[in-house]
Amino acid sequence: MRIILSLALCLLLSACASAPPLPSALPRLQLPQQLHVEREQNGQRQDWLLVIQGEQQRLRWSLLDLLGIPQARQVLDGQQWQADGLLPPNPAARELFAAVLFALTPASELQQRYPQAQQHGQQRQLQQRWQVRYEGEDGFRLTLVDGLHYRVSPLPAEDTP
Repeated sequence: MRIILSLALCLLLSACASAPPLPSALPRLQLPQQLHVEREQNGQRQDWLLVIQGEQQRLRWSLLDLLGIPQARQVLDGQQWQADGLLPPNPAARELFAAVLFALTPASELQQRYPQAQQHGQQRQLQQRWQVRYEGEDGFRLTLVDGLHYRVSPLPAEDTP
């Protein structure tokens, strides 16, 4: 029984230690945003739609496949992520959401929100965990420490009559 409790405690502590970094306060973002996310890993590619919505002092993140089926939903409430809906926990999506938030943080707020961040021209990084390379108005590329590569680009705004 003690072994099981020790193992459970180790798993809990490792989950906490691997939680993605968050800003000291939420940056000012133009919301809502709809982004096309292309994930590349080991020569395979996946496409998703990422929707970011603001709700009072919270950010709601929804990752959908191209058929509109939710893959992950989280709410960033202050300094913690919370599940949104009945989807199972998705640590990879939470890491993606946190990295996208870092990439979307305005340059004028970067050092205040992420003191360990470095920015040089069209690139920024947070320690060795995330690297961002901006591609003008067309979006940016993310490289995560686990070898994942993402290309994130804004979806064109729909004109309403």
